[in-house]
Amino acid sequence: MTRMYDPPHPGTLLEDYLGDVSLAEAARRLGVTRATLSRIRHGHAAVTADMAIRLSLLFNTSAELWLGMQNAYDLWTEQQRPRPEIAPLARAS
Repeated sequence: MTRMYDPPHPGTLLEDYLGDVSLAEAARRLGVTRATLSRIRHGHAAVTADMAIRLSLLFNTSAELWLGMQNAYDLWTEQQRPRPEIAPLARAS
């Protein structure tokens, strides 16, 4: 299994895509509050399927780009947490 190492939260990509556009203007165009977009930008909120579609329309990207980054970030983050010992189920032949 290939392991990822500390993938970025998709909010970090927002800065690159925004360019000179303010967070407030982007939020207005997305139909969300500035606070909502700011939480995503700073990694305090996840990109949902709805937000991924909105971002894809705003930046002319794919929703899969945003959801893929969120998924990679979430999986890596969860893999860092301790888990109980789990014995795999035996497969029937």
